[in-house]
Amino acid sequence: MTSLDDHNVNSNRRDVLIGAATLAMLTSAVSLAPAMALAAASSSKSLYERLGGIFAIAAVVDYFSDKVVENPVAGAQSKNPALRAWHTESLGRLPGLKFMRTLWVAAISGGPFTYSPTKPGSTVLGLEDAHKDLKISPDEFDAVAGVLAATLDHFKVPEGEKGEVLAAFAAHKDEVTQGWRSKG
Repeated sequence: MTSLDDHNVNSNRRDVLIGAATLAMLTSAVSLAPAMALAAASSSKSLYERLGGIFAIAAVVDYFSDKVVENPVAGAQSKNPALRAWHTESLGRLPGLKFMRTLWVAAISGGPFTYSPTKPGSTVLGLEDAHKDLKISPDEFDAVAGVLAATLDHFKVPEGEKGEVLAAFAAHKDEVTQGWRSKG
């Protein structure tokens, strides 16, 4: 026959075991949460994949780059002497620029490519040093953004992806216009 003390000890052990089991289940659930979130995130496609990968990005960049040269605000007829000179006297560098732009877009959109700038900025994808000497104004940046939007429309990029691309581009406006702001 068990005594009351034995019953209390067994009851306490059971409570401790139930508490430990509950704690173990909660700990497992909490530690699995990041893995489950990662699995859910990896099942959705990156912007890079939704844009169609490197060949689609390269086609868009090629078309876009040619249209920027033609743009009256930021291209060959720009009032900005540095931009005008680049788009008239340095067009031999345009294929390399297209390559670099393609790598930049592929990297920033989550693709398996690494962008390595010729003039590193403050971050790996920073653009301030690459554009500083061109003294690009906010209006000129916005004109290029307009060319980008029209290019994405030309390629019938869905609105969601178009918005993500334009937002990624716009996020670098301060870097790209840094030379204009500091020309004072």
